[in-house]
Amino acid sequence: MATAPGAPPVHGPTPIPNSPDTPNPPNAPADPPTDVIHDIGYRAYEGPRLGRGYARLSLFSQSLRGAYGLGRSARSKVLPMILLGAMCAPALIMVAVAVFTNMTGLPVEYTRYAVLLQAVITLFVAAQAPQAVSRDLRFKTTPLYFSRPIERVDYVAAKYAALTAAVFLLTALPLLILYVGALLAKLSFAHQTAGFAKGLVAVLLLSLLFAGIGLVIAAVTPRRGFGVAAVIVLFVISYGAVSAVQGVAENQEKYDLIGWLGLFSPITLIDGFQTWFLGATSAFPHESGPPGLFAGLVYLLVVCAAVAGCFALLMRRYRKVGLS
Repeated sequence: MATAPGAPPVHGPTPIPNSPDTPNPPNAPADPPTDVIHDIGYRAYEGPRLGRGYARLSLFSQSLRGAYGLGRSARSKVLPMILLGAMCAPALIMVAVAVFTNMTGLPVEYTRYAVLLQAVITLFVAAQAPQAVSRDLRFKTTPLYFSRPIERVDYVAAKYAALTAAVFLLTALPLLILYVGALLAKLSFAHQTAGFAKGLVAVLLLSLLFAGIGLVIAAVTPRRGFGVAAVIVLFVISYGAVSAVQGVAENQEKYDLIGWLGLFSPITLIDGFQTWFLGATSAFPHESGPPGLFAGLVYLLVVCAAVAGCFALLMRRYRKVGLS
């Protein structure tokens, strides 16, 4: 490109007017802004602060519903509902027999019912204890709970109370059916009420003990399958071992030893408590031993110590996974 005589040489391409590379003249208007701030009406939360109590109640409710598959898939409801039906079916049959045959008493005492159906209770605890805690530990979702106003003791207490309530519902509902059926059969009101009350006390302690043991095992085995197997193995082996040793003691006529051996199995522990503390009839034919209130107090203290120990172990377990 030619230049005028005396003009300085032009180096490089000539700028094109209105090109992005062409600088705006000093007095040219600036480009209109492209950024826009939208007012979406954001306001700070002004409602009530519900706090730890509401968080504990919500966690308890969610865990209790989950134990029976409520709020979960249809497949999750099958097993707990089958086990609940298996617990209630014998009671319904007994009530029908008592009403239509004019029996003078129920075929089974209230305190013996849960002990005789211990296998169903064991399966329920084995299935639902891992569901309550194992998934939180396996998928590391537990810290999400603690981003809210909740502490380690709140989490442990809510989970423990929820599984205890689930087991209590499983074991108390058949007793209620028996009680209502006994009243319909016009059996002694005072006798049936006393037996029903003793049965509720026994299944309450059973629920606390079984739920605590199940949660401790599930909390140290994050994989659900291992937790289910471990819970079943512990309950079955402990009962089998105690029963075998009790049988040997009975053959050797060491009857006092038979009763004390019941302290080493969860189900025989509950049976011994209701036998010597509540004055019930033992559900095991070879169960004999130290009569009187002293043995009942020992059994009660052992049950309470076992429940407290389970809670302490759960607290320690969740301290190790980094929960304050």
